[in-house]
Amino acid sequence: MQGKIPMRRCTGCGEMKEKKSLIRIVRTPEGEIKLDRTGKINGRGAYLCDDPGCLRMAQKKRSLQRSLGTAIPDEIFDELAGRWEVSSDG
Repeated sequence: MQGKIPMRRCTGCGEMKEKKSLIRIVRTPEGEIKLDRTGKINGRGAYLCDDPGCLRMAQKKRSLQRSLGTAIPDEIFDELAGRWEVSSDG
């Protein structure tokens, strides 16, 4: 018997997806905003689909800022956008 699969909502498109298929952005207790590649960093997390369209939607709607309760530095958006630039060139 398989256990329950954890589901999370993408802050860009609003769809519920499996947690492991999403990218986690976290606000640490110290107030830093980081990409959480492990899913284990302590703090308030928000999730995005692994899709550049969802990143653009989240940026436009400011939903990441709302979810994390703080401003998101441009470096975080640049780092996220870089995920697809690298993979689409190869």
